[in-house]
Amino acid sequence: MIPKLSYRTRTTEVNSTSENLGLTYQKQSLESDTYLAGLFTNLLSGSGLLRTAINRSKAESNLDDMDVIRDEKIQALHYLLLGAIHNPNEEISASATRLYDEYKKYGLKVTQKSYLIESSLTESMLEDYTATDLQADIAAVLGCAELIAGIQTAQNDFKTANIAWEEAKSKEGLTASATQIKKEILALINDNIVVYLKAMNLANNAVYGELAQTVSQIITDTNQAVKRRAKKDEELVAE
Repeated sequence: MIPKLSYRTRTTEVNSTSENLGLTYQKQSLESDTYLAGLFTNLLSGSGLLRTAINRSKAESNLDDMDVIRDEKIQALHYLLLGAIHNPNEEISASATRLYDEYKKYGLKVTQKSYLIESSLTESMLEDYTATDLQADIAAVLGCAELIAGIQTAQNDFKTANIAWEEAKSKEGLTASATQIKKEILALINDNIVVYLKAMNLANNAVYGELAQTVSQIITDTNQAVKRRAKKDEELVAE
């Protein structure tokens, strides 16, 4: 089974992973599969654009860091509410259910959107959670108020970083951001390359098996690095 690349992967990690995937493909003799060739051509092209974007602005690097933090806060709220729904206390469970019903309007898919769309959806979600009839529910679920406040802080920090990025673009004549390119590459890998290779590996393992196995290992290695970093961050917070 080929895993999908974690959406918590940082820009530089996405860049190195996409480059490794492209090099792996080039070692294969699969040029006759024009669809697969097109996917990897687009991947290598995007990877080149991403490397250029990474190298060109410190403001962009900071923007990506703020986007990752915001994503992690939104994901944390998802898991907190899911857990609270199963709380044996019926009142807490009911409150968590109402709060999760609001969350489902946006969901984890918010973190997979372009950063402008994500900002808009995050602002909308935060606005929903200011509703008077939800305040008692927020207070009832331990940690919920703090996480919502954390999302607000992360959103504010992202907007500040975005302003700095826009100023850098205007001075340097830049266009697409590394964050935007990163998310496009993630979608290409997860929604196209991984899905296609899974199917073709099942249909013709003799031809696609080696590539599928190597792609799986490359993505797994990156995902494990992301998990180790997240665990280390959690330990630092606990200290």
